[in-house]
Amino acid sequence: MIEERQSDKRRELLATLEVGQRRIGKVKNITDFGVFVDLDGIDGLLHITDLTWGRVKHPADLVKVGQELNVIILEIDRERERISLGLKQAQANPWDDIEARYPVNSRLRGKVVNLVAYGAFVELEDGIEGLVHVSEFSWTRRVARASDVLNVGDEVDVVVLGVNKEEQKIALGIRQTEENPWDTVQDRYPVGTRVKGKVRNFTSYGAFIQLEDGIDGMIHVSDMSWTRKINHPTELLQKGQEVEAVVLEVDSDNQRISLGLKQASEDPWSNITARYAVGQMVKGKVSKIASFGAFVELEGGVDGLVHISQISDDHVDRVKDALKVGQEVEARIVRIDRDERRIGLSLKAQGGEDEDFEIPAEYAAEQGLRADQNIVGLASAFDEAFSTTEEWTPGEKKSEE
Repeated sequence: MIEERQSDKRRELLATLEVGQRRIGKVKNITDFGVFVDLDGIDGLLHITDLTWGRVKHPADLVKVGQELNVIILEIDRERERISLGLKQAQANPWDDIEARYPVNSRLRGKVVNLVAYGAFVELEDGIEGLVHVSEFSWTRRVARASDVLNVGDEVDVVVLGVNKEEQKIALGIRQTEENPWDTVQDRYPVGTRVKGKVRNFTSYGAFIQLEDGIDGMIHVSDMSWTRKINHPTELLQKGQEVEAVVLEVDSDNQRISLGLKQASEDPWSNITARYAVGQMVKGKVSKIASFGAFVELEGGVDGLVHISQISDDHVDRVKDALKVGQEVEARIVRIDRDERRIGLSLKAQGGEDEDFEIPAEYAAEQGLRADQNIVGLASAFDEAFSTTEEWTPGEKKSEE
């Protein structure tokens, strides 16, 4: 009889309920997904997503058992006697006038409420959150994870970058609260100035030099040495090493500064003909062995090439059988090309400094070439020095790609 009376009461109450009505109910039970509210004899479910316009981790964070709530009826299933309730719908939607309250470029202060891999959610007011993407954290630092910079509960200054009312999203930026150092980098580092910095990192094509906190310049391998071909920056530099360089180019838009290491010193090739002459005897150390010859480092760091055909009067099959890296040799200069930055040496053309000698045929032929003709012999040997890995000896025909 009691059950029948309760059932009759629920049906009577259910018949009086309408979608959109406001009702006073009491919290009966709390679960992970919502709250069951007693509407004087019939229970309704207040889902967690309808508790508040803001963020909530668990319903127990907002309500307690026995608490009275002013709810709105959202949906009624009379057959199954199920009622969906809403609490946030009893309050004004804060997103209705969001664009007027948070215009783009306005500066605000909020609290970090959640951290994800791609950014941080900042609560601007109850029910309103914005996202600071990791790319908007700093002008100069590369932030991989938001948790590397912020903690939940931190209060931060932000700038509104964009508002999407329909999707209820606000894009925020932290770096916009500070001056962009790249806007004035051209004033601090004009082209041609000498700068000092520490080697911070390497790539296969150059080295990054830290000029100030967050501002790096890059030295390309082609701008590291006047005399050597640098294949990798570690051949010349070490991490943490302090270097002096010259600013070659500044690109504020792309946040790039190009530096030159060799430009900080005089180019030894600019006065090469004043220091060396064809026929002169010179001393140096073998710096590199190639299949077609050996490079000899002369005074001032300038390299000359002894072609395999100029190592000995006897036939040489392999250069490394005749010469070793670090070996000191005395050779005669048989060719100087300042424009191509090449010096040809011969170990065969020995004799006194003033003794007459005959320029090797392959070099003598080059002396008569016009500027618009292809350079062969020594010139191609220099080019091959850093582009070939296959073994080759004079007389063999090179395959063409």
